[in-house]
Amino acid sequence: MAKADIGLIGLAVMGQNLVLNMNDQGFRVAVFNRTVSRVDEFIEGAAKGANIVGAHSLEEFVSLLERPRRVMMLVKAGQPVDDFIEQLIPLLEPGDIIIDGGNSNYEDTMRRAEYVESKGLLYIGTGVSGGEEGARHGPSIMPGGSPDAWPHVKPILQAIAAKVEDGVPCCDWVGENGAGHFVKMVHNGIEYGDMQLICESYHLMKEALGLSGEEMHEIFAEWNQGKLDSYLIEITRDILAFKEADGSLLLDSILDKAGQKGTGKWTVISALNMGIPLTLIAEAVLARTLSALKDERVAASKVLSGPAAGFTGDKAAFVNDIHDALYASKIVSYTQGYMLMRAAAAEYGWNLNYGGIALMWRGGCIIRSVFLGKIRDAYAENPALENLLLDPYFKDEVDTAQSAWRRVISKAVELGVPVPAMSSALAFYDGYRHERLPANLLQAQRDYFGAHTFERVDRPRGEFFHADWTGRGGDVTSTAYQV
Repeated sequence: MAKADIGLIGLAVMGQNLVLNMNDQGFRVAVFNRTVSRVDEFIEGAAKGANIVGAHSLEEFVSLLERPRRVMMLVKAGQPVDDFIEQLIPLLEPGDIIIDGGNSNYEDTMRRAEYVESKGLLYIGTGVSGGEEGARHGPSIMPGGSPDAWPHVKPILQAIAAKVEDGVPCCDWVGENGAGHFVKMVHNGIEYGDMQLICESYHLMKEALGLSGEEMHEIFAEWNQGKLDSYLIEITRDILAFKEADGSLLLDSILDKAGQKGTGKWTVISALNMGIPLTLIAEAVLARTLSALKDERVAASKVLSGPAAGFTGDKAAFVNDIHDALYASKIVSYTQGYMLMRAAAAEYGWNLNYGGIALMWRGGCIIRSVFLGKIRDAYAENPALENLLLDPYFKDEVDTAQSAWRRVISKAVELGVPVPAMSSALAFYDGYRHERLPANLLQAQRDYFGAHTFERVDRPRGEFFHADWTGRGGDVTSTAYQV
């Protein structure tokens, strides 16, 4: 019997769909699942008649693979990944490749890559985005890890990935050790931001303007034909038209309590550790945690007051303003995400292709949009671009949208409709464009109570000073360091 080109462990819906995708592209796939009965169910069900072979033990599974063996895991992040690595290592030979296609934390991937390489094997941690549909018909794939492994998996991963203009696959090598999972983590953080911005736009239309589901459906359908054209706008359009059997809007019956799996939180923690002001994504994560306080909010709504006045004015004009505020905020969200990737590249020595990352996100993934083509163009024009806001296209777009952006946030505050992501985006923009911020007072305060020292504008950077603010202090200062 012919050997399999690749093996996959984990036959939940993502794993099954990815295997079927590989089969469609002409690859022979071996499969294994910890609950072995699921292997038989898959082979006799969705995979019946396909060039897919099932195994009932890891030993049998490994024996079915062509060398170098390519073993891909799509299992729950955390301990299950480590457990399978430990079980696989004794069964594999030097040069064989272990691939983690789950949503693992990039720091775990860095640790695992070093460990697996120490055993003479190769390791890849790859982000896979696009959900069930993407896995079946073409996801965005972000691989990183052992560079020597890439030539052996490139034909398979690029074949199953989504394709954009001219058939370019939404998959390319990202970088060493944890780079692939880091980029996927940032993707998910941006996804949190995009979703929150869309939710705030919906909230303004529903609560401030009193628009119906059908009216909002038409607005999002129109937006999806322009610069906001994206998967998330598209599905929001569809959600706003989805009716229950009695004709009511299903959305109105869904509890306003959001869940999350942790990748957004990981992105924010990473940003805090690297000193990057990822304000919008942080607010998007915190908005989900605030929504989870449903019972408290219900009780508070009966006690706490806010503005009573409704919207007066031109509703159509305000909808146009919301469009512009959403677009400007979206630019800031991606700006911050790219700032975080630049910081990580410097921290870990990764040579990230920022335009290439935008291309990988251009199709297949949850944040896919025409907007990403503009990011690709920005880095094609200037590969050393320090900040997306400084690119001529994005600078002009924010300039054009800025008045509407400010009007929307002002009106939201006036009406008491929370827009944490939009307002944090504007606050970041205003902070970034200011040559001088009030951090001089903050440094004075720190030096006053803790002798933490400060730099002076009239002396070279890197020289630190301490003032005897009370006349009772001395020359002893605290150690100067940056978190």
